[in-house]
Amino acid sequence: MGRIIAVANQKGGVGKSTTAINLSACLAEKGKKVLAIDIDPQGNTTSGLGVDKNAVGNTLYELLLGEADVNDTIVKDVVDNVDLIPSNINLSGAEIELIGVDGKEYILKNIIDKISQNYDYIIMDCPPSLNMLTINALTAATSVLVPIQCEYYALEGLSQLIHTIDLVRDRLNQNLVMEGVVFTMYDARTNLSLQVVENVKDNLQQNIYKTIIPRNVRLAEAPSYGQPINIYDPKSSGAESYRLLAEEVINREDE
Repeated sequence: MGRIIAVANQKGGVGKSTTAINLSACLAEKGKKVLAIDIDPQGNTTSGLGVDKNAVGNTLYELLLGEADVNDTIVKDVVDNVDLIPSNINLSGAEIELIGVDGKEYILKNIIDKISQNYDYIIMDCPPSLNMLTINALTAATSVLVPIQCEYYALEGLSQLIHTIDLVRDRLNQNLVMEGVVFTMYDARTNLSLQVVENVKDNLQQNIYKTIIPRNVRLAEAPSYGQPINIYDPKSSGAESYRLLAEEVINREDE
């Protein structure tokens, strides 16, 4: 069975989708078979991997409600070695529809269990809130990767997320571990970015990835072309950084 990584942070705009898209693509570039699952109703990972989120027949929404089969939902080879379970705004209704459903925290896990042997990595892009969709992701995951933006309020909400991860581990998924924290949107020109990194390192008893993702214009442009950064601009600093992160993620497996 492959590793199942939830990319989570209840703060929006910290680079969750950017990380899910580009980590998936860079792992695939290194010969790994990857499934990206878009668990965010905004569907940014779906469109960032070049799939029209409003034109897909089946999405994670139909899958969670039992209206579609997993094999009919997976979009194959959105980029080489990367498959996708897409999502769109319909997913925002799933929370309501699942009220009263027995074992609703395990629906995604049960779906992933059927297909996990086909992949080296399953990367899940979580919504920016600690709702039932995120709980489903954490229950299905083997680990959680937390992108943190290098800005003043970086640590705010992080303790809440770690508390949620601990609760899920206690009650729903005892195998869940903290994959680590990755710093995003780092601006080498500001003292603030540096201070945030030092502050988090001092205050957080968690694994912190050595790779720091810079603020990068090409990285910001890539999703509008429906391409991961390693395809859109393979030589950019953003592409290099995500390749290094993919390498670290792979090496962590060997430790």
